[in-house]
Amino acid sequence: MKLVMAVVQDTDAGRLIEKLTQKKFGITKLASSGGFLKSGNTTLMIGVDEEKIEELLGIIESLCRPRKQIVTPFPAGPADAYVPYPVEVSVGGAMVFIMDVERSIKI
Repeated sequence: MKLVMAVVQDTDAGRLIEKLTQKKFGITKLASSGGFLKSGNTTLMIGVDEEKIEELLGIIESLCRPRKQIVTPFPAGPADAYVPYPVEVSVGGAMVFIMDVERSIKI
């Protein structure tokens, strides 16, 4: 068994959760936020058998595509690091972590 943690943009999360639920993947949803844009993310914890990993990754990839967006970043560090004008950044996509599960118990 594997534990997949997928960090996706909030705008992609609803469609992804709906599709994964239709495909009978068990999901735990956690609210999270990104560092650079301070925007909302969703972290999904998904327990999955190893033979279903590629199906899961295909679904995530099909619904969480990167795209360009114009944003005005919030100050996060020293004043000289602050960019006071809009910049184009890549948003969306997903960061996926796949970990081995030694033991899983459903109580």
